[in-house]
Amino acid sequence: MKPTTHVSKSQFKAQALEYFRAVEKSRKPLVITDRGKPVLKVVPYSEDPEEVMRELRNSVIKYKDPTKPVGETDWEILR
Repeated sequence: MKPTTHVSKSQFKAQALEYFRAVEKSRKPLVITDRGKPVLKVVPYSEDPEEVMRELRNSVIKYKDPTKPVGETDWEILR
């Protein structure tokens, strides 16, 4: 079975064990869809909570003002 990132519920149901093995081997998440919309995510298990942080490290490209509220201009009451 080739590695994939998205699969429909009906495809997943028919070959669940194969998809579990593919996620375990590739260490990549699998998104299960229902009528084209994502509903579930199967991710490899990890006992290391820092693993997620390592993936996120250096992912912020530019952050000008970390203390400024996000979306401040989106609220009508503040205008």
